[in-house]
Amino acid sequence: MSFKIVVIGTSLGGLSALKIILGKLPADFLVPIAIVQHRHKESNNTLQELLQEFTSLPIREVEDKEEMLPGHIYLAPPDYHLLVEPGHFALSTDEPVCYARPSIDVLFESAADVYTQQVIGVILTGANQDGMQGLKKIKVRGGLTIVQEPTTAESDIMPEAAISAITVDWILTLENIASQVVKLCHSLRK
Repeated sequence: MSFKIVVIGTSLGGLSALKIILGKLPADFLVPIAIVQHRHKESNNTLQELLQEFTSLPIREVEDKEEMLPGHIYLAPPDYHLLVEPGHFALSTDEPVCYARPSIDVLFESAADVYTQQVIGVILTGANQDGMQGLKKIKVRGGLTIVQEPTTAESDIMPEAAISAITVDWILTLENIASQVVKLCHSLRK
């Protein structure tokens, strides 16, 4: 079975966490990655530019109905929920979830609905509970779940919430999250 998407959710401390993970992905990594990083609704595309310095994979902010391409990294734009639909993304301005728009839960739950066991969900550092319900849904639908080791997180609230909600498949440091995702996605290509 091959994975269709890797979804990553993070908040406080997410930029440095994402730099480490994305920096460890090989140039031939083919599974699309969608990321929700909580940020101010006025924020510009600096996040994309900052992260692009650390990976050769193309990073872009999602536009509504954008096609999901292999080997691309997609960022939820500020103030929009990012949803997964079969083969593409959708954006929504529905109410914030867990005080957040974009919401990690919205991304994770839509990915689980569309791709069930072909989803890898990753929760990183963050200072709220967003992502907990979404990760739970990925797990229920048969997808794989990875959470940053809380003691290594800039803010352990989000990882702790996820770990307390479900039996997570892996609890790893940032370096090991990257290699685990690569191992999962690459070993299944053969």
